[in-house]
Amino acid sequence: MAQLTQVRARLPAVFRGSGTGSFIMAMTILILGFYLIYPVVIILIMSFNTVEDVLIGAPVWGLENWTTAWDNPLVFEALFNSFLIWFLVAGISFPIAISISLVLARTRIPFSNSLEFGFWIAYMFPQLSTTIGWILLADPDVGMLNTALKALPFIDEGPFNVFSIPGIIWVKLMGDGIAFKVMLLTPAFRNMDAALEEAARVSGASKVGTMLRVTVPVMVSPIVLILALQLVRIFSGFETEYLLGRPFQFFVYSTLIYNLISTPTGFPNYGDAIVLASVTLAIIAFIIPFQRWIISRRHYTTVVGSFRPGLIDLGPWKVPIVTGLIVLLAFMTIVPAIILVVGSFMTLSGIFAAKPLWTTAHWEFVFTDTRFLTATQTTLVLAVVSGVGSPLIFSLIAYMIVRTRLAGRWILDVIIWGSAGIPGIISGLGLLIMFLDTPGLSFLYGTIWALIIVVLIQGNTTGTNVFKGVLVQLGKDMEEAARVGGAGWTRTYFRIVLPVIMPTMLLIGTLNFVTAASTTASIILLASRDTITLSILGLEWGSGDQGSRREAAAIVSLIIMALTVGVALVARAFGLKLGVSHRDRA
Repeated sequence: MAQLTQVRARLPAVFRGSGTGSFIMAMTILILGFYLIYPVVIILIMSFNTVEDVLIGAPVWGLENWTTAWDNPLVFEALFNSFLIWFLVAGISFPIAISISLVLARTRIPFSNSLEFGFWIAYMFPQLSTTIGWILLADPDVGMLNTALKALPFIDEGPFNVFSIPGIIWVKLMGDGIAFKVMLLTPAFRNMDAALEEAARVSGASKVGTMLRVTVPVMVSPIVLILALQLVRIFSGFETEYLLGRPFQFFVYSTLIYNLISTPTGFPNYGDAIVLASVTLAIIAFIIPFQRWIISRRHYTTVVGSFRPGLIDLGPWKVPIVTGLIVLLAFMTIVPAIILVVGSFMTLSGIFAAKPLWTTAHWEFVFTDTRFLTATQTTLVLAVVSGVGSPLIFSLIAYMIVRTRLAGRWILDVIIWGSAGIPGIISGLGLLIMFLDTPGLSFLYGTIWALIIVVLIQGNTTGTNVFKGVLVQLGKDMEEAARVGGAGWTRTYFRIVLPVIMPTMLLIGTLNFVTAASTTASIILLASRDTITLSILGLEWGSGDQGSRREAAAIVSLIIMALTVGVALVARAFGLKLGVSHRDRA
C-alpha cells in the first residue's frame, strides 16, 4: 500500500484522484501512451542521429540524415506513388461503392442481405490471397489468363500485366477497395427517410434522377465521412504494393521503408528509412485534423421521428443488376480462390505444357517445411490472443471513457484517436528501435511477445469507438441496480455489462482475429525466423524472382483464407444467437 501511495504521488495532477479508479486510469494512459506514442517520438528523435547504424554505438546528433535523404530520388517518388495509388483507388471505388450501396439499401432486389454479407466476406478475404491469386492469373509471361489467350491464333502476347500500376489498382479494388466502402455506406443509405425521394417522384423525377439529385446529395455527410477515413489509409498498403511493385521497382512509402531496412547486403539504411517515416508522420499530422474539419463542415439529419424507410422497384433492371453484383463478388472472392487451388496443384502454375501437368509436390513441400509449421503455430497464437484479448481491452477502455468521470478521460480518447493515423510499418519501425535501444526491452525483440503486443492493440481506434457507441446506447439502470446491491464496478462490468454487449464483443473479436491472422506490415520488422507468420512466409515465397515458390505461396494463402473466412462465418452464425433478438413479422 505504501508503494501504491508513492506511485500516485508522482503522477501529474490531472491523474490524481480518490480511489483505485484514478490510479487505473493513470496506468492505462501511461501504458497506452508508451506503446502507441513513444515509438513515434523515438522515430522523430532518431531522425537526427547521424551514425550509420542507429542501434549501435553512441548517438551523433545532426541534420545529415535530413539533408542526404533527399538525395535519394526514391524518397519523393515513394511518397508520390503512395498518393497516386490512393487517389486512383478512391476515385474509382467511390462511385462504384455508392452505386452498390444505393442498390442494396434503397431498392427492392432479391438476395439483398446475402449480397451485402458477400461484401463483408470480400473485406475479410486476405489481401495476400487476393494478390497471389491475381498474380497466378495475370502474370504477363505465365499467368493462366494470358496463357489461355495466347493459345488463340490471333494473339501473340498476353494482354494483361498485373505487375504494373493498373495491375496494383485492380487488385486493390478487388481486395478491400470497394468492399470496405460498401460495408460502411449501405447502413447509412438504409437509414434515410423515404419521404424526400417520394416527394421527388411526385414532382415527376425518374427513379434514377431521384437517386442522383436527392438521395446522393442528402447522404453527402456519411460519404464525406468515409472519404475522410480513407485519407488516413493513404499509407496503409503493403502486401499488394510489395508483391506487384517489386518486379518493376515501384515503391510506395511502406515498401521503401522495408526495402531500406531489410536489404540483404550491407548495412540497413536506417537514416533514410527514419527520415521517410518522419516525413510521413508530418503529412499524417496534417491529414488527421483536415479530415476532422471536413467531417464537421456539414450535417444532415436522415432519421427523424417520422422516419419511414422505402424501397424502389427496379423493374426490368433488377436481374442484370443482381447478376452484375454476383459477378463482381465472384471476382473479389471466388475467382482468386479457384485460381489459388488450381495453381497449387500445377507443376508450374500457368504452364499447361508441363509434364506432368498436375502434382501434389507443392502441398508436400509446404506441409513438411519446418518454417510452415512454425508460421502456423505463431499465426494461431497471435490470432487467438487478439480475438480474445482485444475486445476485452477495447471494451474496458471504452467503459472508462463513457461510464466514468475520472480525470484524464480526454487524454485517453486523444491517444486512441491519434494512433489511427500511424501506419503499421511506422509503428513496427518505432517498436523495433524501442525494443533494441531501450534498456530492459531488448529481450522482447525476436520473440512472440513482441508480436502479441502489436496484435493486441492494433485496431484500437475502431474497436474502442464501436464499444463507445454501444455503451452510449446502453442504459445505466442495470449497473446502478447492481451497485445498490453492493457490487463493485469490476463485478458490475463482468456480470452485467459484458453479457449485454457480447454480440459486439464477438464482432470485434472476429475482426481482430481476421486481422491478426493476415497482418504483415505491422509485424514484418519485428518477426524473426522463430516467430515468422503465415502471411510473412507467403509474402517471401510469393516474391521470388523466378516465381519458383508461387505455388507454395498459393497454398499458404489458401490456408490463411480458410482460417479467416471460416472463423468469420462461424462467428456470424453464432452471433445471431446472442444479444437481444428483435423479430419483425410482416
